[in-house]
Amino acid sequence: MDFTYTILIPLIPLAVFLLLGMNYNKIKPAVSGWIGSMGLFVALLLSYYTAYKYFFEVGKVNEVYQTFTHQWRWMSFTDSLYIDMGVMIDQISVMMLIVVSTISFMVHLYSRGYMKGDSGYTKFFSFLSLFTFSMMGLVLAVNLFQIYIFWELVGVSSFLLIGYYYTKPSAVAAAKKAFIVTRFADLGFLIGILIIGYYGGSFDFVTLTDPEGNAILNWASTSFMGLSVITWGLLLIFMGGAGKSAMFPLHIWLPDAMEGPTPVSALIHAATMVVAGVYLVARLFPMYYFVEDGYALNLVAWVGAFSSLFAAIIALTQNDIKRVLAFSTMSQIGYMMLALGVSGYDGHDGLGYMASMFHLFTHAMFKGLLFLGAGSIIHAIHSNYLQDMGGLRKYMPVTHITFLIAALSIAGFPGFAGFFSKDEILVAAFEHNRIIYIIGVIVAGLTAFYMFRLYFGIFWGKDTKYEHTPHESPVSMTFPLVFLAFMSIAAGYIHFSEYVSADRQPFEAHLNYPLAAIAVGVGLLGIILAFVFYKKPGNLPEKVSKAFGVLYQWAYDKFYFDELYLFVTKEIIFKRISAPFAWFDRHVVDGTMDLIGNSTVSGSEKIKKIQSGRIQDYALAFVAGAVVLAMIFIYKWII
Repeated sequence: MDFTYTILIPLIPLAVFLLLGMNYNKIKPAVSGWIGSMGLFVALLLSYYTAYKYFFEVGKVNEVYQTFTHQWRWMSFTDSLYIDMGVMIDQISVMMLIVVSTISFMVHLYSRGYMKGDSGYTKFFSFLSLFTFSMMGLVLAVNLFQIYIFWELVGVSSFLLIGYYYTKPSAVAAAKKAFIVTRFADLGFLIGILIIGYYGGSFDFVTLTDPEGNAILNWASTSFMGLSVITWGLLLIFMGGAGKSAMFPLHIWLPDAMEGPTPVSALIHAATMVVAGVYLVARLFPMYYFVEDGYALNLVAWVGAFSSLFAAIIALTQNDIKRVLAFSTMSQIGYMMLALGVSGYDGHDGLGYMASMFHLFTHAMFKGLLFLGAGSIIHAIHSNYLQDMGGLRKYMPVTHITFLIAALSIAGFPGFAGFFSKDEILVAAFEHNRIIYIIGVIVAGLTAFYMFRLYFGIFWGKDTKYEHTPHESPVSMTFPLVFLAFMSIAAGYIHFSEYVSADRQPFEAHLNYPLAAIAVGVGLLGIILAFVFYKKPGNLPEKVSKAFGVLYQWAYDKFYFDELYLFVTKEIIFKRISAPFAWFDRHVVDGTMDLIGNSTVSGSEKIKKIQSGRIQDYALAFVAGAVVLAMIFIYKWII
């Protein structure tokens, strides 16, 4: 099967970006919205067609899913070390095409209503298309350098969209924060790429991830500081993934990124960009798994588990509904990472890998729905804060029902998509690491509680007297809500293990009813507690928060990690490290250059009088010189 046409999937949004960007003042806003949406619709159709052809017609040969690549030589260093550009079609790239194109198309449709009347309407759609092009290029990359190029383009797109409201200081600060934090992470990623290229002899994914190939085996004899070189390379690559996926301790940019328009939050910071780190680890999973010391994969598991718990605790205390969802995203991405970290490779032993990709797929649907639902609410009452909400079910029935479906799905309620994918993650954790399993169960209960804290606080709770009577969003906004609500249920019924697996061979995955019962029980407990606390107005939440005292305050202030980073940056890096370098630069480097320059000027001032242009001065100098020479000659002759 020739999949060369898939190059059109990223090129279509690129063409839309160029068309809208270069004709910013010529295209009417309504037209630009339709151009952006229709461009993504074509990319969506091509993505779905590719998925159908791959999974149901030509992708599987002798019960093994194949990898199809079409690539063109771009840069050549040696006969074996070169960089190609192209497209790679396999299980996870096709799955990600579905995720990116679906969520992006829904966000484009939604934005036509949400951004109506905005002065930068056309610019917004051009930025959305640029992001979609970058993300699709990342997904289809055939090698590490190609994925890094699009990785950085995704970062640029994120910067533009987070800072879209460029007249708002907090939005500008958030865009810079996201860009700077992820640049530090991406430095590690780049060094990891160079290490792999040097020792592995290739950047190509097919070569690097072949379990029977030489790229992995040749590294066994090379070590540094007690770890193999392959482990160091993979750890540095994971650093890049952790930055993009907002894993601890590189998570501080994600909550502030909510300063962008809400559709941006749904597209970038819920469903697509933040899962790029998970996709990167999954893409290189054979390397992580087959390295003998297992250190890199263990680190992935523990970072994911800790990030999941850490973010869930913070989400319990936040009052800005978008920030609650941001920390929820961080928590769920942690779930995906820990699933990869506890996964094996062959058959059912690779359940964690499959579960991670399954949860990535279902999470895209229900988290995208939650953010778009939040946008619908904010659009109606012009506030992000829970204390300004209550009783909205009477005014916004479609938003109410779809938000409830998403909340039930992320809480792992039986029958909804999140239940199936989360159950598989917990089963994989139980089979490989009981401590991580316990953390996963605790996070499941916390997730159910904070999500239904949102639900009851927004749609029930106090009967708020709004300044303007809220109303349901237009069809352009509610249609994506209804579609994603459907997907938040239906996606769970896909037999994912038949399509995505670590060793590319389908296997049967079944519900583990005892473990599922535990997870459901904990989730129901969280929902019941949220019902008691927030279904009706009361002072119980305030009493409980006071009872936790300083612990509650620490969680509310996000454990002061922003302050810690500012302290390290200002007091240590700027004052203790940068200031001495700045002094040395000003006084020694600049001083030396100034001394040379000033000496030259001073010397020239002194000698320029020699050429005065007056004959008498020259005659005097000539006679004086002749007299001096004569005296020297006489002195020498006498002696």
